[in-house]
Amino acid sequence: MKIKVLVADDHQLFREGLINLLQSAEDIEVIGQAEDGESAIERVNKLKPDVLLIDIAMAKMNGIEATKILKGQMPELKIIAVSMHSDKQYVKGMLEAGADGYLLKNCTYRQLTDAIHSTYDGKKFLSEDITEIVIEGYLHAAPEESDKFSQLSEREKEIFVLLAEGGSTREIGEQLFISVKTVGTHKQHILEKLQLKTNSDIVKYALKKGIIQLD
Repeated sequence: MKIKVLVADDHQLFREGLINLLQSAEDIEVIGQAEDGESAIERVNKLKPDVLLIDIAMAKMNGIEATKILKGQMPELKIIAVSMHSDKQYVKGMLEAGADGYLLKNCTYRQLTDAIHSTYDGKKFLSEDITEIVIEGYLHAAPEESDKFSQLSEREKEIFVLLAEGGSTREIGEQLFISVKTVGTHKQHILEKLQLKTNSDIVKYALKKGIIQLD
């Protein structure tokens, strides 16, 4: 029996390239494709693949959020991230969301098929580069850095999300019925606690952690 695979990636050329590659595998069948996180959830629910190959940075819903939702709906579904991002925040985000494997987009055909077979058999699969990142992060992560976001107060988390979604201090103040000065004070505390410097850093951090989604 062939392993049924669905491919989700917002770059059509890469998506079609993966599909063409996998067509040469005798025991793997690509049964569908999706161009973003929302359509990936829809197609998975409709087509019921054994393995989902999914990118992280996609429109409408990123791969981390889609993985969380799908794993909640179908724990038996095997999900492999295939991403250009080797940043430890992306890796951590996907693994915490429930991904069974993580490959970089420069992986070999053998690594790709090995990952599909291994996860289908119930094993985890990380490429060598990703394994090194995971081990390095585990060995050198300071306890207080394990999850800086959780150290924010509830009000700071609320303001962080609004800032990450593009809200100005004035708009946030009006929405939360607090002064612009109070918003500014909270923002400064957020930047200090997360060791960030600019609004752009806040957006990047929020995307990496899966706190907000790409539209």
